[in-house]
Amino acid sequence: MGRGDLTDAEWAVIGPLLPAGRGRWARPAGDNRRFLNGMLHVLRVGCPWQDMHERYGKWNSVYVRFRRWSEQGVWDDLLQTLVDLGLSDNWQH
Repeated sequence: MGRGDLTDAEWAVIGPLLPAGRGRWARPAGDNRRFLNGMLHVLRVGCPWQDMHERYGKWNSVYVRFRRWSEQGVWDDLLQTLVDLGLSDNWQH
């Protein structure tokens, strides 16, 4: 686990909220933690997707999952759930 990656406690809350399904060409949902850490890394450091650290996997695979989750409304649902659980005070930030 790299600096800034999700802790086991954070993952225990967030992991079950992410899509578990697997599409025809999709990677297994078991990669969700590594992919989410990659997404958060890109957002945290502000680097281009192509410069994402290799420990998170192929940048394009992480980006495709990020885009798919955005299109499916996963981020809005995730953040709303965190607000409902009292773990965040304003999901719009």
